[in-house]
Amino acid sequence: MTMTSASLACATALVALFGAQAAMADDKVSIVTSWTAEAEHGGFYEALANGYYKKHGLDVTIRQGGPQLNSAQMLAAAAVDFRVGSNSGGDLNFVQNSVPAIAVAAIFQKEPTVLLAHPDAGIETMADMKGHAIAISKVSIDSWWPFLRAKFGFEDTQIRPYTFQLAPFLTDKSLVQQGYVTSEPYAIEKEGGFKPKIFLLADAAGYKSYATLIETTTKLVETNPDLVQRFVDASIEGWYEYMYGDPAPANVLIKKDNPDMTDAQIAYSIDKMKEFGIVDSGDSKTLGIGAMTDARWKDFFEAYVAVGLYPKDLDYKKAYTLQFVDKKHDMEAAK
Repeated sequence: MTMTSASLACATALVALFGAQAAMADDKVSIVTSWTAEAEHGGFYEALANGYYKKHGLDVTIRQGGPQLNSAQMLAAAAVDFRVGSNSGGDLNFVQNSVPAIAVAAIFQKEPTVLLAHPDAGIETMADMKGHAIAISKVSIDSWWPFLRAKFGFEDTQIRPYTFQLAPFLTDKSLVQQGYVTSEPYAIEKEGGFKPKIFLLADAAGYKSYATLIETTTKLVETNPDLVQRFVDASIEGWYEYMYGDPAPANVLIKKDNPDMTDAQIAYSIDKMKEFGIVDSGDSKTLGIGAMTDARWKDFFEAYVAVGLYPKDLDYKKAYTLQFVDKKHDMEAAK
């Protein structure tokens, strides 16, 4: 064999070797969302559509959540690798119930929950809602309602069932109703022909919960932190592109998974996420999207201890880890 042919054979072998390694590098990963596909999951779909997960050596499957799916149970049973958690309380519940799951990033710096009032109901502040009937879901009674009750003097007699139907609110001008800033106000404008007054709990009530948290199992954090870091980084890149770049690739996938989703609803949701700083505000402005801090978790936990939802001795720091965030990853994309 000549020197040239030997070199060629060696090069061919190296190409084959590196090709095989590249093929093996794509770790199969699954994530279940908090609801059916919508703009509130846009950054995850953007990371998938634009190849950010692929770039980080991940083969990601996004599974839709929904009312009939117990995604927390799926994560605990390792049926999925990651879960989109609704709020900080869910992770404290993991600790309280000895569920081996943990938050590794907080995509939403603000809980998007709002209380909505009619524009002519005489309600200018949250305090003005005292005495008004307030339609809230069963889940909310055990999450943010005790916080509002303690802060504003609300009473349980004000509670009305919220069945995710707009008819009661549209017909009763004195009724206050819960919703998401990205969803119910749009539906009210469309069906009722008026703009409701919006009270974002994060701003109007100082509600400190994170939302759209990336959660995984404590086992995965301990045994494969590199995979967790790659997933978090790629997801952050997706969220920066979705908020500051072109969301169209993600929206195609969202509508494919959820054919009931419309372009108008998606556009409204993105606009409200920007307007209210749902994704990028506060700590994320200096630490990057996905940011979490010990101080913020401590404030949230102590507020809930004060209203009796958690015992003082609960080791709340087991609910989260800052190992994978606060690294200013991809912040230049916001420019």
